[in-house]
Amino acid sequence: MNKNNLLYFFLITMMLSSCSNTKFLPEGDLLYTGAKVKVDNKEISKKKKKALQNQLKELVRPKPNSTFLGLRPKLYIYNIAGTPKKEKGLRYWLKNKVGEAPVLFSQVDLDYNKSVLQNYTENNGYFNARSSADSTRSGKKASATYTINTRTQYTIREVKFPIDSTILGKAIGSSIRRSLLKQNEPYNLEVIKQERVRIDARLKEKGFFFFNPDYLLVQVDSTVAQNKVDLIVKVKEETPTQSEIPYKINNIIIYPNYAIGNDTASTDKSAIKPYKDFTIIDPENLFKPRIFERALSFEKNELYNRTDHNLALNRLVNLGTFKFVKNQFRVSDSIGNYLDAYYFLTPLPKKSLRLELVAKTNSANYTGTELNLNWSNRNAFRGAELLTISAFGGLEVQVSGQNNGFNVYRFGSEANLIWPRLVAPFKLNSPSGFIPKTKLTLGYEFQNRTKLYSLQTFKGSFGYLWKENQHKEHLLNVTEITFASPQNVTALYKEKILVNESLGKVIEKQLIFGPTYSYTYTNTAQKRKKNTFYYKGSVDLAGNLTGLISGANIRKGDTIKVFDVPFSQFIKVENDFRHYLNLGGDAQLASRVIVGAGYTYGNSREMPFIKQFFIGGTNSLRAFRARSIGPGSFDGASTSNNAFLPDQSGDLKLELNTEYRAKIYGLVKGALFIDAGNIWLLNENSEKPGAKFSKKFLSEIAVGAGAGLRFDFSFLVLRTDLAFPIRKPYLPEGNRWVLDQVSFGDGSWRKENLIFNLAIGYPF
Repeated sequence: MNKNNLLYFFLITMMLSSCSNTKFLPEGDLLYTGAKVKVDNKEISKKKKKALQNQLKELVRPKPNSTFLGLRPKLYIYNIAGTPKKEKGLRYWLKNKVGEAPVLFSQVDLDYNKSVLQNYTENNGYFNARSSADSTRSGKKASATYTINTRTQYTIREVKFPIDSTILGKAIGSSIRRSLLKQNEPYNLEVIKQERVRIDARLKEKGFFFFNPDYLLVQVDSTVAQNKVDLIVKVKEETPTQSEIPYKINNIIIYPNYAIGNDTASTDKSAIKPYKDFTIIDPENLFKPRIFERALSFEKNELYNRTDHNLALNRLVNLGTFKFVKNQFRVSDSIGNYLDAYYFLTPLPKKSLRLELVAKTNSANYTGTELNLNWSNRNAFRGAELLTISAFGGLEVQVSGQNNGFNVYRFGSEANLIWPRLVAPFKLNSPSGFIPKTKLTLGYEFQNRTKLYSLQTFKGSFGYLWKENQHKEHLLNVTEITFASPQNVTALYKEKILVNESLGKVIEKQLIFGPTYSYTYTNTAQKRKKNTFYYKGSVDLAGNLTGLISGANIRKGDTIKVFDVPFSQFIKVENDFRHYLNLGGDAQLASRVIVGAGYTYGNSREMPFIKQFFIGGTNSLRAFRARSIGPGSFDGASTSNNAFLPDQSGDLKLELNTEYRAKIYGLVKGALFIDAGNIWLLNENSEKPGAKFSKKFLSEIAVGAGAGLRFDFSFLVLRTDLAFPIRKPYLPEGNRWVLDQVSFGDGSWRKENLIFNLAIGYPF
């Protein structure tokens, strides 16, 4: 069957299916095909009329069956599936999961929809609107038509706020500058509701604890002028007196060891510990009082305000020490117009021991498992400090690409101590609801690459973490130290170094120290947004101050060593930007751009191996084996002998990725992707011709494409990708595009070009 015949067959089949959709309708009923909404108003622009029609159409219920090219394939599948005998199996799945039940015209309430559209137009200032509803039948199908004559839209002439001399009246009147109700703007009921909420929020900042938006009334006077209204903001007469009074803070009582379910908290006088403005009831002396001073913003005798109220709750939650945080405000028994603030805090278990079995992958295409034993103390020194000590061990096997038995065995330990404050010689305060933290890390790792070498790595860092808000996060390590030392280098690996000198970089001793900083912005947790973003920018300044003081200059032979190891001196900057476009129905288009650069000077001629840029692999260019691309047009495969990961690293990196993701069925999701990028050197290297960055860098971009499946088990996402290159930068110019050579039926082509990736989690 040729392509034209196949197309005709498809069209005829779909036409027949369209006819058969009405065959299964209940006797006397019709298939509802949707509604049209017409706005009849010659006074408004076509653009405004179209926008209003779209808004009104979204309000009409029910929605008709979904269509594709004018047909209803889901309804067809529902009909041909028949009636399943049991609630499982293919027939049940087709009918209830893939198919879609018919939307009947008997389900349509014309009068109800007409009233909904009438109310919406009136609420948007079209007070004299008139609406009508009608239906049209064609065979066994029916549609609805709604016509709205909106007439002229009313606009706001003037907004009047209270002018009385009461405390409440003055507080409301003072907020007029920020009013959402503007002169000459269209009347809109939703904006009026938002204005009531805005005024209430403003009053909450001025001590009116018991006020409520429902106590506000916005009267509408439509007699002031033609198609104009005046809005009069008033306080309802039945508003309770208590709501008209600003309240101040009196006592602040804290129960840091409160048990949920207790009717009363402890009142043992020996447990009451006054501390500045606080009364802390802590019989077991679990916490130092100063942690509450940093967390709570209220001060005695100040006006209640919602900002401090929410700030205190956020900070107490973000301490990570308490399981439950409960807050109450009660009118003081001793002083009028004062509130007593109560905080009931239920601690998490102080100590915990956790054993984890982890599945993991890395950028070198290694996949494996790791066993972690973690011990933590959430209140190590009674100041809500978090002390964590972990031990780990694991095995990694290279399953994506070649595997010559060079498996990786790892074990080590790490200790982290986090203070819920900024530990510094000077006082620092943060207005954020997130507690700023200081982190100290010490770690050791022993890594054994079978048949090759072993590597010991010692790490240490001291720095600060803080969040401006839920989207912006900063990490500043005042110092970060890494010392790597090789051991047990095998004769086999030494032989390979003689053939490829660059392999020797991997086993060089390395000492890296200096400050690092990273900034992260993300709003990807806002699932309902159509566009969400992630950005992480980082700066690594290694050995800069030490190199400046010592005058180190390797190019003049002045190399400075610490513990008999030359320290690294460089500047490295990396930017990772991601964009997620939600297409609806569990479909998403995810894109990423990575741009990075590293520059060495002073005590270093080249970036240390672990700080260089690499490209290719399961989370990068998936059509190429890990670290197998670049730099530039250099072909590292000719020197790697396909036995080791080639030292194809660079000083510059550019990577672009785009992936379309969609749900297939249940926990199975599919993806189509395309990856592009490369790395380059800043300086010429005679051993790597074509590796230097030049104005021809765009012609040296590697490109790959592929498809994959993601198995989302909630606790774990197992990812499989099958990719192939469509542009190879190491080929001669003019021959780098290889899309015309793609041949899935050719075994030799598949062996050379198809790359299977098995990984944990999404690539980005």
